[in-house]
Amino acid sequence: MDFNIVWYILVGVLLIGYAILDGFDLGVGILHLRSKGDYNRRILMNAIGPVWDGNEVWLITAGGALFAAFPNVYATAFSSFYLPFMLLLVALIFRAVSIEFRSKEENPRWRNFWDWGFSIGSITAALLFGIAIGNVVMGFHIGSDMEYQGNFFDLLNPYSLAAGFFALSMFALHGAIYLNMKTEGELQKQIQGWIKTNYWIFVIFYLIFSGLTLYMKPEMIANFSFGQIDLPGNKHELVENHQTLISVFAWTVVFLNILAIANIPRTLAKGNYGWTFISSASMIGAIVMLFALGIFPNLMISNLDPAFNLDIYNAASSQYTLKTMAILAAFGLPFVVSYTVIIYWTYRGKVKLDENSY
Repeated sequence: MDFNIVWYILVGVLLIGYAILDGFDLGVGILHLRSKGDYNRRILMNAIGPVWDGNEVWLITAGGALFAAFPNVYATAFSSFYLPFMLLLVALIFRAVSIEFRSKEENPRWRNFWDWGFSIGSITAALLFGIAIGNVVMGFHIGSDMEYQGNFFDLLNPYSLAAGFFALSMFALHGAIYLNMKTEGELQKQIQGWIKTNYWIFVIFYLIFSGLTLYMKPEMIANFSFGQIDLPGNKHELVENHQTLISVFAWTVVFLNILAIANIPRTLAKGNYGWTFISSASMIGAIVMLFALGIFPNLMISNLDPAFNLDIYNAASSQYTLKTMAILAAFGLPFVVSYTVIIYWTYRGKVKLDENSY
C-alpha cells in the first residue's frame, strides 16, 4: 500500500469536510446582513449556533494531518504565509466572538456592530479560502531550499482573486441552501429568492473561473488525459502507470459535479430541500476533488522551477510514520464523523428561539 497516496486522500477528505460544513457557516455569515430585523438575524445566527465550532474541527484536523504526513509542506506554508494566516485567524475569531457577544446586550447599535463583524469575518474567511486555493493552482515562488521567496502581494494575483470571489459565490449559495432547511414562513420564502439569485451568480463565476483555469493553467487537466503524459518536475511512475484509472476517476468527478450543480434548481422546485443541500455539498466536494486531481501528485507547485515542487514523496514523513499515523487515523476519524453526525441529528429541524438562543 502506498501510504503517501493514502495521506493525500485523507488530507483531501478532511478539507472537503471543512469546505462543506464550515462552508455553509461562512455562507450564512455572508448573507447575514441581507436579512432585515433583529428576529430574522437571530434566526440566521441560531441556525448555525449549535454546530459552527464543531465544523471548524475539520480544519484543525486537516492541519494536524498535514503536519504529521507532509511536514515539509506544513513548514513551507506556515513559515512563509504568516500575514495571510493571521488574517484568516482574526476573521474566524471575530466571527466567533460576534456570535457569542451579539445577544449580550439589547442595544440596537451593539447588535448592529456585531452583525457587521459576523458578516465581514465570514466574507474575509471565504475570500482567503478561495485565494489560497487559487495560489495552490498557480504555484508559489518556492526555491530549492523549500522556502517561499515571494511576498504577500505576490499571492494577490488576478487568478487567486478570481478564485476568492468564486469561493464567495459558492459558499453564499451553500449557506442559503442550508438556511432553507432551517427556516419557515416568510423568511424561508425570502431565502428561496436568495438561492435563485445566488445560483445564477455562482454559475456565472463557475464558468468564468473554469475557463480562466484552462487558459492560465492548461496542465491542470494533465491527469484527465487517457494518453501518456509528460509531467513537469520530478518523475512519478505511479501516475504514469495508472494514468487510465486516474483519468476515468477524474472524468467521473467532472460528470458528478455538473450533475450536482444542475440538480440544485430541480430539487428546490420540487421542495426536496434536503436533496438540494446534498447536491450543494456534493458540488463542493467535487470541486475540491477536481483541484486535488489537477495538481496531483504535487502539494505545492513552484513557479520558479518544477523541480522544486513539493509532492507527496519529497515532502512526506518516513514510511513508518505514515503507516503508524494511518492506523491511528483509522480509529480517530470515525470519532470525528460520529461526533458530527450526533450533533446534526440532535439539532435537526427548524430553528426555534428561546431564552437560551443567541
